[in-house]
Amino acid sequence: MNQILLAGSIFLLTYALIVSERIHRTISALLGGMAMILFVVPQEKAFHAIDWNVIFLLTGMMIIANVLKETGLFQWIALQAVRSGKGDPFRVLVILSIITAVASAFLDNVTIVVLIAPVTLYIASSLRVSPVPFLIAEILASNIGGMATLVGDPPNILIGSAANIDFVTFIANLGPIAVIILLVFIGMSRFLFKKDLIVHDQTVASLSDIDASELISEPVLLRKSLIIMGGVVIGFLMHGALHLEPATIALTGATLLMLWSKTDPHNALREIEWTTLFFFFGLFIIVEALVEVGLIEIIADAALRLTGGDLSLTSLLLIWFSAIASGIVDNIPYTATMIPIVKSLAQVMPAEPLWWSLALGACLGGNLTIVGAAANVIVVSLAEKSGHPISFKHFLRYGVITTFMSLLLASGYVWLRYL
Repeated sequence: MNQILLAGSIFLLTYALIVSERIHRTISALLGGMAMILFVVPQEKAFHAIDWNVIFLLTGMMIIANVLKETGLFQWIALQAVRSGKGDPFRVLVILSIITAVASAFLDNVTIVVLIAPVTLYIASSLRVSPVPFLIAEILASNIGGMATLVGDPPNILIGSAANIDFVTFIANLGPIAVIILLVFIGMSRFLFKKDLIVHDQTVASLSDIDASELISEPVLLRKSLIIMGGVVIGFLMHGALHLEPATIALTGATLLMLWSKTDPHNALREIEWTTLFFFFGLFIIVEALVEVGLIEIIADAALRLTGGDLSLTSLLLIWFSAIASGIVDNIPYTATMIPIVKSLAQVMPAEPLWWSLALGACLGGNLTIVGAAANVIVVSLAEKSGHPISFKHFLRYGVITTFMSLLLASGYVWLRYL
């Protein structure tokens, strides 16, 4: 019991530091992680708990994105988005949100935000508006879109492996509700972001005069990068058949691209968001300590027991509890913790609604806070690096509304389709 109280206290203090933003969130996470190693969990278990698949996936995609950035491709895409939106920043926001959501369904959403964030920063700079509304909308859209498929969001990969659910089954069950939630979110975006998006007419006029072909500064490097990126995408879609983790595919692609393009590794590695990666190091260690002392399992098990074994109540509670918990402790380690609990519940009640409820809650709950999902942390770090920090409280204003709307729709969907 003393260990449970100690681990819980360290976690609450760490989370309070992250929320207050009195010190940088990476330092807060590392302080919490080191405190857990010193007082709660052995070093070997703590380091073993770091999800290197997530870390190396991020590293590989950051390297590829940094090489692509040198080609002018992001500027070209940005110009096309602005022209498609006729210079209206709200239309551009909608276009980018849809692109992000759809792409996140077929690649993992972490990869997509790594690629789309530089485009967004360039667009906002061109339109002379703050990139923050665009970036927040893309975070929310990426988590909604990533929910639709087996490979879209890391929690889905864990659930698919544990429950033997294939790609087609995943998209057939969660694809429809993802589309519904995305459409409602797009409709809400006008009220959420419109007031923050004001552009001057002369800016739009100047953008329309730009020759798009001149933006591609390194056509040879672009061709090489796109070939490698295409191979990485195919690898992601076939990672199950290839028996390779996405991290291996991403790192292989990054290595081959640096070799083929003769990129200086010092330059490629210098641009990696190391503060983000070390934030995850601390977070994984903290959550592992909570798992080690049994705190997360105690809370989750107690919450589910409140339903008295009723399938409908259990499924709905699982959606909402998973969303709230994922918004607090990150949806990847939370999902890993809940899988054995769901397996035990599936022995006494139908498993299908439980698995879909866990997936919906964990993925949609990622939108609740900045630390709810890996994609959130990546975008926030990129925004901070560009001089446009997104505070915990600022994101919360949009995250709470979007998550609440999503959970209402998800609950109705599960109720009507499975219960």
